[in-house]
Amino acid sequence: MPLWQELPLLLIVAFCLAVLVRTFLVQAFFIPSGSMEPRLLVGDRVLVNKVVYDVRQPNHGEIVVFRGTDNWAPENQVDTNGGFFAKLGRTIGDLVGVSQPGEKDFIKRVIGLPGDTVACCDANGRVTVNGFPLDEPYVTDNSPLDAPPNAKVCQSRRFGPIKVEQGQMFVMGDHRLVSQDSRCQGAVPIANAIGRAFVIVWPGSHWSGLGVPPTFDKVPRPVAAAAPGHVPVAPAPANGVPELVVTAPILASSAFTARSRRTGRGRGRRLLA
Repeated sequence: MPLWQELPLLLIVAFCLAVLVRTFLVQAFFIPSGSMEPRLLVGDRVLVNKVVYDVRQPNHGEIVVFRGTDNWAPENQVDTNGGFFAKLGRTIGDLVGVSQPGEKDFIKRVIGLPGDTVACCDANGRVTVNGFPLDEPYVTDNSPLDAPPNAKVCQSRRFGPIKVEQGQMFVMGDHRLVSQDSRCQGAVPIANAIGRAFVIVWPGSHWSGLGVPPTFDKVPRPVAAAAPGHVPVAPAPANGVPELVVTAPILASSAFTARSRRTGRGRGRRLLA
């Protein structure tokens, strides 16, 4: 082929591949607010595995991107104004996974899963899951202990105890002082999970993996926690193999099934921190 014919064809193929990868496997998301600081900063971009929760449920301590329910107030207002080229740019960016965040996509850390009882605080001001206090070094700017609990605003560190219902997950931001999360906006359906954020890819100076802190390996199971006098048994640690390595072999068989289940949630997948 002459170059003038080959180059447009290569661009079209590259665009189609980017759309396929973004739709079925992995997508980049932009962090627009400070509710996950200091782990995730405003302007960071993370890669999100969109297949992993089609084969298993979220684990404690994972950073998850999800679609907020009606109870969740938007943390970022999307500018719907602009001319034709601005709207075209947003559409193309959404297709390849580099668009600006939407109003109803959020990123938080999973604290509680179905059956868990989540509360704050113990004698040292720590969040507890099934009675086990979490050591959270990633929380550097916590909510005050002396502020009274408010069911509508996450101003106080104190809440609960709250039992997480089946099919739900209790999520919190790392920057507790400013994060509006499950403390005051309610649990989130696991079915609303878009995927797990597993690495920061931009800017290069912030590049790092987003693993699970070791404190979550010791969280007892709900049944063990509810049995009086029974010694809690901690679940086995999550597999440390990178998410892409785990999910890539099943992509061919699960991708179209996964996509068909998500079409009802809206075409665009964007993010609020």
